[in-house]
Amino acid sequence: MGVATDLEAATGVTVVLAEAGARAAVDVRGSAPGTRETDLLRPGQLVEQVQAIVLAGGSAFGLEAAGGVMRYLEEQKRGFAIGPYHVPIVPAAILFDLAVGDGAVRPDADMGYRACLEATDGPVPEGSVGAGCGATVAKIYGPGGAVKSGQGSASCRIGDLIVAALVVVNAFGDVFDRRGNLLAGPRNPATGKMDRTVELLMGGGASGEPGNTTLGIVATNANLSKEALHKVAQMAHDGLARTINPVHTMWDGDTIFSLSLGEEEADVNLVGIAAAEVVAEAVERAVVTAASLASIPSVADIKNM
Repeated sequence: MGVATDLEAATGVTVVLAEAGARAAVDVRGSAPGTRETDLLRPGQLVEQVQAIVLAGGSAFGLEAAGGVMRYLEEQKRGFAIGPYHVPIVPAAILFDLAVGDGAVRPDADMGYRACLEATDGPVPEGSVGAGCGATVAKIYGPGGAVKSGQGSASCRIGDLIVAALVVVNAFGDVFDRRGNLLAGPRNPATGKMDRTVELLMGGGASGEPGNTTLGIVATNANLSKEALHKVAQMAHDGLARTINPVHTMWDGDTIFSLSLGEEEADVNLVGIAAAEVVAEAVERAVVTAASLASIPSVADIKNM
């Protein structure tokens, strides 16, 4: 995995590489997604494997970053072979961060290429980096009342089975820990204290607005078909529902990809259950590891105010 980050513009790219190919699926639950190559991931399509997944800021402009990832992979002669050519298969999804930093600067092909050059199999960068650079949550009061978020990761091992998640949290809603405690809610402009979005909505007089999306990638060493991976991606969304409220709204573009690269035999139910667990943990990590940026405070800084 690699990241490219522009702290001044508050945007970036996160890429997960599987150069030799991995089976993949996707499940989109939000109603405002920005994606590419997701139709190809449906069962019954010709191409069975992808070489990378790209997550990026920049709204729809950020989809351009996938072109740089394709350029990198083509140089490595990776992709779907057609005659003398290799066509890398690079699904992507974006989030809206234009209102956070410099909205005129967006992830592009060069940034996607740089993220590939930075890719390692070491510890996953977390916080306000990569696609999570400009991520925020709890935005019912607008950017001025939001809380800084970012990208987080988590994994678990069950015997020889490994399930891992990477999540970039740019949600309209609030973030809770897995015990139900509020981690990040909208900052009341009068008191500075964190409110709860659902209570504001249910009380009337408040509404949401577009510009929100939580993106995720679940990867496993289980040997799963596209059909099974689609089920894993569906179940992984339960991790978002446990930690983000409200979630999957008309104002969000929530999207989770799932990847299988390995030969471990495992029950799809177990993989999906584990996926929901690690997604929930990764959401928490995305918030608690984030740093304040562009005048939007992190959870840690709010606690110290």
